[in-house]
Amino acid sequence: MNEELKRTIILENYQNPKNRGLIKDNTYNLVSTNSKSCIDQIDLQIKVENDKVKDIRFDGEACAICTSSTSIMIKTLIGKNIKDALKIIKNFENMIEEKEYDEKLLEEAVVYEDISKQPNRKNCALLTWKGTKEELEKRG
Repeated sequence: MNEELKRTIILENYQNPKNRGLIKDNTYNLVSTNSKSCIDQIDLQIKVENDKVKDIRFDGEACAICTSSTSIMIKTLIGKNIKDALKIIKNFENMIEEKEYDEKLLEEAVVYEDISKQPNRKNCALLTWKGTKEELEKRG
């Protein structure tokens, strides 16, 4: 993927993020994430039914990388069963940490493949993926 397309995808997901805004619905589990090194603080609402990620919503204050990464994560994981969602998250973590990963599983999330060149941004990209992983592992 060329650099211009990556920037466009990141900017679009920052300016028009998927499922921004929390709702009042007790069928969702709330997961709070925050970074110790920057302003990123995002609350996630995750709804799982019949072993599938039915919905994920979010709100909070975060940088462009964290916000866009969260939006892309949501689009990538909704509709997946827990096992597949955890596999995608593991591949995303591996990509960020410069380990072996399957690019095809990541869909748009592959836009962060070069984030390791900016080590201080890795946590921004990973923050909500880690929070989602912890919630899904409780159910998987």
